[in-house]
Amino acid sequence: MEKNLNEQTGNTDVDIRELVKGVLHEFVQMEQSKSEPAYKTELVEERKRREQLEQRVNQLMEENRRTKLMAEELDRGTAIRSELQKLGVAKVDLAFKAVKDDIVRTQDGRLVARNDSGEVGLREYLAEFVSGNPELLPARISGGSGASPIRTAPAPSTFDLDKIKPGMSAEDLERARQEIARIALQSVR
Repeated sequence: MEKNLNEQTGNTDVDIRELVKGVLHEFVQMEQSKSEPAYKTELVEERKRREQLEQRVNQLMEENRRTKLMAEELDRGTAIRSELQKLGVAKVDLAFKAVKDDIVRTQDGRLVARNDSGEVGLREYLAEFVSGNPELLPARISGGSGASPIRTAPAPSTFDLDKIKPGMSAEDLERARQEIARIALQSVR
């Protein structure tokens, strides 16, 4: 009977150990299943944040690219206009509109014009364009039929109107009055 009892007690020990192991295993699995949704939710939120940041970076890169293109275009336009002014063109905007599409920037940053003969430097191309279009230059003769008479330049001022202030000497005040009268008389004419 003792033997039978020991066998039962031995089995009971094994059963209790197995039972405790099983309970602990179930408890660990339940805890993991409780925490897994939190981890999964956190991972999903992190993925969303990462995707939003990637989209923002892509937007900023595109905005940067557009800004660089605009800056290059403005720089190109400024260079063309200043060269046209150096060549003495009176109607700079009109000339700019006529040549702006022919002039491009090369890989090394130079401005060149592409025409039938190949690439030509900016200065040479614009000089050739201006010589071929003299109507863009200022008129050589200002007179002609219907022209108004040439006006003489006003005499240079002997008194600076910006120097008028309270407490001036009587002599400076008189010169200021004479200068104002002279300017008013010229304006009336």
